[in-house]
Amino acid sequence: MERRKYAVRTYGCQMNEHDSERISGLLEADGLIPAASEEEADVIVLNTCCIRENADNRLYGALGNLKTLKTERPNVQIAVGGCLAQKDRELIQQRAKHVDVVFGTHNVQNAVKLLKKSQSQGPVIEILEELVEEDNQAFPSALPVRREVDHRAWITIQIGCDNTCTYCIVPSVRGPEISRPFGQLLDEARNFADQGVTEITLLGQNVNSYGRDLTKKLRSEDPSETDVFQVGDLWSEANKRKIKPLFADLLKSVGSIEGIERVRFISPHPKDLTLEIVAAMSETESVCEHLHLPLQSGSDSILSAMHRGYTNERFLKKVQQARSGIEDLSVTTDLIVGFPGESDKDFEDTLEVVAEAQFDAAYTYIFSPRPGTDAAGMDSKFVDHDVAVRRYETLREVVKRSSLLKHKERVGRVEEVLVEGKSKKGTGLIKARTRQNKILHLKSQESLRVGAYARVEVTEAPSHYLLGELVEIVAAPKHRKRIPVMAEQSA
Repeated sequence: MERRKYAVRTYGCQMNEHDSERISGLLEADGLIPAASEEEADVIVLNTCCIRENADNRLYGALGNLKTLKTERPNVQIAVGGCLAQKDRELIQQRAKHVDVVFGTHNVQNAVKLLKKSQSQGPVIEILEELVEEDNQAFPSALPVRREVDHRAWITIQIGCDNTCTYCIVPSVRGPEISRPFGQLLDEARNFADQGVTEITLLGQNVNSYGRDLTKKLRSEDPSETDVFQVGDLWSEANKRKIKPLFADLLKSVGSIEGIERVRFISPHPKDLTLEIVAAMSETESVCEHLHLPLQSGSDSILSAMHRGYTNERFLKKVQQARSGIEDLSVTTDLIVGFPGESDKDFEDTLEVVAEAQFDAAYTYIFSPRPGTDAAGMDSKFVDHDVAVRRYETLREVVKRSSLLKHKERVGRVEEVLVEGKSKKGTGLIKARTRQNKILHLKSQESLRVGAYARVEVTEAPSHYLLGELVEIVAAPKHRKRIPVMAEQSA
């Protein structure tokens, strides 16, 4: 009997991509195999994001295209999961009656069960309002996984968010912050290392607040009697240090695991970036010299309206502290233009802060109101779309200037890169990534296999990527010098 096939399409951030790996793992554990295309699939899962408006448009456009496939092959099952499913719920099946299953962010682990249920009972909608904290199996990282590459893995260290950013719908669709036990995370990282993983990315909506909910329990409960706190001496140390959050400890502990060459994390919140975290990044060789620190706006009045919890001065101080404490640090950010009430002066403040911060790169967005957020109710203050577009283009040019400057500084240096695969820049090129999270393209060679480490001389530096030439393959880059060397010094 021919095995059923599946296809998973992902929209959104790394959290969604990580969830999709788990959905794929669950489907394969149930006997399905990957399909070469959606046209060949018996099960199609669309794992969604709802942070920006175009996510809605992309989903419903995709569902419209799949309607023809469903008409031609009625036995094909179509499921929609993720943040948009959590938000829209019944609306998805109202707009696309050919959808068989809708499940939310808190019940990824039930995807296969719901697909089977729909085969006998018809369309199924299951949206859990929140994750049951004690149910560790509900965490994406606790589920079977099908990774796209062998050398890289993600670890979800927390889900949800306790912040109240007025433009963000994440707290509504992913719930309050829940951190995974420290020891469980280290066990998972060690297991990945045993499987040959060399790069780990720690995921969370606000990673550097990791442990805040756990320490609240630690204050009120006896850790020796609570399973979630049986994580070793670090909790005793936390007690001695008046129970500070443990993200810095987590970075150091994951970074010390044998076989793990690179540790990354996304996304931290500026208000929670402490000197302890900066020190951990500096002192732990495996932690990469890259910090993604979302600014969102350079105007103090807009930052206040966004409920971001910092001023532009405090943000710039955090950036300065990070760059002073971490050698050769790359800093990237997120920026929103056209937030309700943003004046010409507010936008000028943003340009000034961005110019001073000298970001290596930035993800820049035009504000789009998301139903269910406070900002969506500020419609009387919405910025004219044409004005927002002009500001967007102006801001991109300012970011581009600093990106180009940062890249030009790297010409002539020898960078450690991790090979990721074929480049889209042209045949005969491969794509690699530096420790600073910069894409670098170089000529393909037999020895440059996916997952290999190499030292590459940077030869050219456009604003969005680097070009380079191979110096040597690196078998074990750990314990290398942290300070970049010039090409003429590398012989």
